Amino acid sequence: MKATLRFLFIISCSLWQLSAAHAQPKKAPDRKDGDGPWEQLIIRGVIVIDGTLSPPYGPVDIVVEKNRIAGIYKFGNPGSPPDPKLRPVLKAGGKELNAEGMYLMPGFVDNHVHIGGGDKVSDAEYVYKLYMAHGVTTIVEAGSMNGVDWVLDQKRKSARNLITAPRIKQYTRFGMGSKTPISTVEQAREWVRNNAKMGSDGIKFFGETPAIMTAALDENKKMGLRSKMHHSQTYVGSWNVLNSARAGLTAMEHWYGLPEALFTDRTVQNYSLDYNYMNEQDRFGEAGLLWKQAAAPFSKKWNDVMDELLKLDFTLSPTMIAYLSNRNLMAQRRAEWHEEYTLPSLWNYYQPNRNAHGSYWFSWGTEQEVQWKENFRLWMTFINEYKNRGGRVTVGTDAGFIFNLYGFAYTQEMELLREAGFHPLEIIKAATMNGAEAIGEEKNIGSIEIGKLADFVIAKENPLVNLQSLLGTGVIKVMPNNDVERVGGVSYTIKDGIVYDAKKLLEDVRKMVADQKKANPTFKLLQPGLYLHEEH
Repeated sequence: MKATLRFLFIISCSLWQLSAAHAQPKKAPDRKDGDGPWEQLIIRGVIVIDGTLSPPYGPVDIVVEKNRIAGIYKFGNPGSPPDPKLRPVLKAGGKELNAEGMYLMPGFVDNHVHIGGGDKVSDAEYVYKLYMAHGVTTIVEAGSMNGVDWVLDQKRKSARNLITAPRIKQYTRFGMGSKTPISTVEQAREWVRNNAKMGSDGIKFFGETPAIMTAALDENKKMGLRSKMHHSQTYVGSWNVLNSARAGLTAMEHWYGLPEALFTDRTVQNYSLDYNYMNEQDRFGEAGLLWKQAAAPFSKKWNDVMDELLKLDFTLSPTMIAYLSNRNLMAQRRAEWHEEYTLPSLWNYYQPNRNAHGSYWFSWGTEQEVQWKENFRLWMTFINEYKNRGGRVTVGTDAGFIFNLYGFAYTQEMELLREAGFHPLEIIKAATMNGAEAIGEEKNIGSIEIGKLADFVIAKENPLVNLQSLLGTGVIKVMPNNDVERVGGVSYTIKDGIVYDAKKLLEDVRKMVADQKKANPTFKLLQPGLYLHEEH
């Protein structure tokens, strides 16, 4: 019995934890980046996309005092001369940021992050700067796989702006730190209470028995903490998304457990008879067939499940980008940012490998990709309609796996929401206000309102016109003289009133990658199996 429980305890986590040598990355160094904070900061002449579904408005001046928005001043209309009498005056010791004609949004929230293990990411600074360079000012560390103390240390330092990093919400993987696998309701409740005492913001579940899940979620709710879950196939037969939501889970990741709640003619996924969960080609290959086994869109069962989740104020964090490679492996594998921004250690981790989580390209091709395209279509239909009926959908990336790079993946997730049917303004709301509500921080972040914290994203290009303009690599633009240029990318990321040059953060990342390559002179960024051909 003890051996079985221990096996379930291990398998309930992702396979990437099974590598016993999951090394911690080096903690971020003391902050040397960014200007500020100041007693007063005035951001001049921006066009605001405020995160509330309001259309853009501007130009306006935004005044920040002591890390809170103190005023939003309209001083004229587009194309007309500004009225200087309507513009706020800079106080002695204050700072002006000239952002005339740029687009300002609330800082982005990534609701599903893993800071990364030292086996693939040697420095946490690398991860933080990629996120900050893409406008992400808040992250939810979903599972704290580098250790609770490690993440809590980084959380505290980020809160005091001692390091260059987004603010960190720390969710502990259920059972982490327990000397023995949790096998009783009493143990579950005690673990939850201890987790709250440590200063955690919530719990990340993969799956447990119904009795333990019920007790843990009940106790967590009493503690006033949030929760999220990746419904593992090893448990989903007896505990799907509806069970979780009814018991008090506040958010789900990915989509596992949702199709199972929508079954009408079966009780279990139609696994092939030689399926093995530990073989990730089986696991992810057959996952691409799952939505076709669920109730049809807009059928009674489909509507009933959606309506109940809406009534329970349940949050969907789809993290579609985690599976983008499944429907077009070559495109994601050859994304242009890998050359300069993907660490050699991370690139090596991505390669086909039976022992690395998310590296399951043992025999992947047309059939799997076609199946996954249909899977995405059905999945997106549910997500879009959930949003249409008032449900909360957030932006999360689960980066660091499956050719999915920190920061860049955030923009790609936005694009997938656009494909699902979201208006660009709905996507900005998902990235800002919805993300803040999901973690209980809507009073402080998530929209441009007087009294909220000074967390902003500022970009020269209008992201509503082209979301790709938020990518660190920018977008191609042909000028009137026929010259081809790169434009876009985030210009400034402001967190807690501190102004960071996003381009400078990307330069720092590029140097980290170059330095690791220099330290590993035999490394070449090669495509799998093409050992004689270096990628260009």
